[in-house]
Amino acid sequence: MKSRLYATTTPIALAALSLLPNIVPDSAAQSLEWEAYDPPSSLVVPEHIVTRARFPFIDVHSHQWQMDSQNLTQLATEMDAMNMAIMVNLSGRGGSRLKAMTDNVAQHYPNRFVVFTNLDFNNVDQADWKVRTLAQLQTDFENGAKGLKIFKGLGMSNTDTKGNRIAVDDPRLGPVWDKCGELGIPVLIHSADPKQFWLPQDEQNERWLELKTHPRRKRSDTDPAPWAQIMSEQHRMFKAHPKTQFIAAHMGWHANDLDKLGQLLDEIPNMHVGIAAVIAELGRQPRAANRFFEKYQDRVLFGKDAYHPQEFHTYFRVLETDDEYFPYYKRYHAFWRMYGLDLPDEILKKLYYQNALNLIPGLDASLFPE
Repeated sequence: MKSRLYATTTPIALAALSLLPNIVPDSAAQSLEWEAYDPPSSLVVPEHIVTRARFPFIDVHSHQWQMDSQNLTQLATEMDAMNMAIMVNLSGRGGSRLKAMTDNVAQHYPNRFVVFTNLDFNNVDQADWKVRTLAQLQTDFENGAKGLKIFKGLGMSNTDTKGNRIAVDDPRLGPVWDKCGELGIPVLIHSADPKQFWLPQDEQNERWLELKTHPRRKRSDTDPAPWAQIMSEQHRMFKAHPKTQFIAAHMGWHANDLDKLGQLLDEIPNMHVGIAAVIAELGRQPRAANRFFEKYQDRVLFGKDAYHPQEFHTYFRVLETDDEYFPYYKRYHAFWRMYGLDLPDEILKKLYYQNALNLIPGLDASLFPE
């Protein structure tokens, strides 16, 4: 039996229908995968590519693994080009390696680089762990360390001699945090990872592409523990050591929930946050981000994380311009577009250098405007 359409269609109309396949997209277009779909925007709006920060800035979150032996002149030249006055190298390693780094800095660019030390939190149940670790921290401080960087292994992969996960707020670590407070050096700590790494890897997960391209980043409530538990451990630790200043790396993975982050800052006066690796979160909520910076302008520090000079331009553009709808430089991190915050100069100065000068001892304030 003919369909109703064909039963009532004229020969001319039938001829027209026969042409329809010619306007269907070709097979290559039909098979385009979502990961490859990334068209440039057709939006015509002003663009301001910022290659140099408006004010000299301190990058409180950088990693230079070979600072003990590298020629620092090229690094300093790159920093000058983007107006970076001071770089904080969080990968000091500790011990003789840190001493070699601080010696290299002192001999060549004593006011341009700062080194934080690192500790080994494995086997915290060993009888001599406390004495040995505090001795290293003291020696590293005497050798020029200006802070302590805690990698995400604490709370994630560090274990005791029995193989048990060491919680961020493990009371056996308390003397370390208190020692930092005594020495007057901040603790910059990275705990957990984005919450989406713990969620199902499906069409509802914003980090689906990142998990596809970096499958080892996938986590679960048993590998190693629930996300909320690890973050709660960090916050309890901050509260338990009020005389120590803590900087939560990556805005404590709450850049996508600034109201919650504000609540935490209200509850924990010795907590500060760095913006490294979360600029894409701020750039997609410019009005909320502006309100956050207005209220917490004394608690936020500039940082970038992985050192690639051209990527700093996106940070400057988000923070300094009012540009609209522009991309992040790593699509697997953020497939959405961003908007400039156009922060006022008073807040930019605090973000770029004033807050860091207040937290990190021994920095050369003469490198910055009064």
